[in-house]
Amino acid sequence: MAQLTPKAGGGRRPRPWRGAVLLVAGLYFLVPMAASVWFSVDDPNGGVQFDAYTGLLSAPGFTDALLLTLELAAATVVVLLVLLVPALIAARLGTARMRAVLEVVCTLPLVVPPVAFTAGLIGVLRWGPDHLMDTPFFQTIVFVQQPEFPLVLVIAYVLMSLPLAYRALDAGLRAVDVRTLVEAARSCGASWPRAVVTVVLPNLRGALLNAAFLTLALVLGEFTAASILGYQPFAVWVYSVGNSQGQMSVAVSVLSLLITWVLLLLLAAAGRERRPAPARS
Repeated sequence: MAQLTPKAGGGRRPRPWRGAVLLVAGLYFLVPMAASVWFSVDDPNGGVQFDAYTGLLSAPGFTDALLLTLELAAATVVVLLVLLVPALIAARLGTARMRAVLEVVCTLPLVVPPVAFTAGLIGVLRWGPDHLMDTPFFQTIVFVQQPEFPLVLVIAYVLMSLPLAYRALDAGLRAVDVRTLVEAARSCGASWPRAVVTVVLPNLRGALLNAAFLTLALVLGEFTAASILGYQPFAVWVYSVGNSQGQMSVAVSVLSLLITWVLLLLLAAAGRERRPAPARS
């Protein structure tokens, strides 16, 4: 049989539509951001000023709101991974019916609007003091609502980010033969916890980072639940500042977007597998 030979030039045909799509997508994202940056540095009297950026650190409530949001994000990521990773691994080692039930449970928050979800939380928090006054659970209801570190927001954020983290981790588990890895580790004498920690989790590094980043992005930008419950993390602080200082609120939004992009780049670099160096002859 005659073999097909590549055409002269050997390269792929240029496809201008790809460049056009990338150009339109770039303009769609960069033009609003450039307009926001210009608005934040524009001086009404003419010229350019950076007072909106230099005054951020001294703005009242900026540091407290940012630190509170980062603490809530860290706690949410830890709680979510501790709950979700063992459940997903157990579902992979179990039956298909168990995986189907877990998928339904993890994607259920998507059908509940944040406003309705927060209203339900408020109803529970109001019901607790009236019916649990003489029980130890009353102190628990009070403890989760402390303004210094509201655990009720962690609970809300865990439930809100559950579908995103589930999809990221499930995609990572689909690419790994968990059963074979665990059985191989067990045959070498490893216990169940050691097999999961030393064999399965290293193969899920990218999925774990993706789930953590999606959760972090959700916590940084979440406004509805925190505002209705009466707390002031970073997103609520940006909104409150915007009512009196428009340029500063836009400057904070631009910086938060840049921080999110930097975290995404770090995530991509950390999740990239290192290729072994070619052996020298």
